[in-house]
Amino acid sequence: MRWDPDRYAMFGDYRDRPFFDLTGRIAAAAPRRVVDLGCGPGNLTVTLANRWPRAEVLGIDASPDMIERAEAAHDTANVHFQRADVREWDATGADVVVSNALLQWVPGHQELLAKWLDQLAPGGWLAFQVPGNFDSPSHALMRSLASSPRWQSKLGSVLRHNDAVDGPGEYLQLMLDAGCRADAWETTYLQLLDGDNPVLDWVRGTGLRPVLDVLSAEDAGDFEAEYGSALQEAYPPGEHGTVFPFRRIFCVGRKKP
Repeated sequence: MRWDPDRYAMFGDYRDRPFFDLTGRIAAAAPRRVVDLGCGPGNLTVTLANRWPRAEVLGIDASPDMIERAEAAHDTANVHFQRADVREWDATGADVVVSNALLQWVPGHQELLAKWLDQLAPGGWLAFQVPGNFDSPSHALMRSLASSPRWQSKLGSVLRHNDAVDGPGEYLQLMLDAGCRADAWETTYLQLLDGDNPVLDWVRGTGLRPVLDVLSAEDAGDFEAEYGSALQEAYPPGEHGTVFPFRRIFCVGRKKP
């Protein structure tokens, strides 16, 4: 799937906030190796380097465009970036592993989490956050349109929102079963967005990417027009902007020393 760093950077404050809510629960004092899985353009990876200046910090992303942007934009001495598939990544020796809004794209990521917990250094931390809004109108309308007679032949198997993530309870149990001390929670952010159709602008940078990747430019325009109209009805603007509720699921675990 191809990512647009500029499009993803829109609404940056809202996209960044869950990262800090997540990493604020990591109490590692002096980790030696810190890894940011799904680092995107690298701006949040650098905050990890600033927090732990003696650590070797590695940002990993599968998108060549994201890694190119990260390497061009950041030259912090203790940060490096690498293009890689997290499904093949080995956590051996890592002291802190952070994954922010990545794992919903990885089928079977629960097995990866269990593997990484086993590979982490003793006393290591694993912290991840995933969207929990797949039943919200923004996603339900997308699925409904994709399965309609006009689009089903082109998009019938593209979206897999129904099983993209587990609930916080399931993730907590996974951490506990691995012998970790763990904390899991969920937060719904009421994001106030500006613009003519701001929810469409939001999903263009994330959830709509699989659809846009497989459609021609003409078809993508037609799909966006239908979908955007439905979004405007589902998320009407108010006096102060458009409220876009966004539920996110968090889990932080520490392996036994």
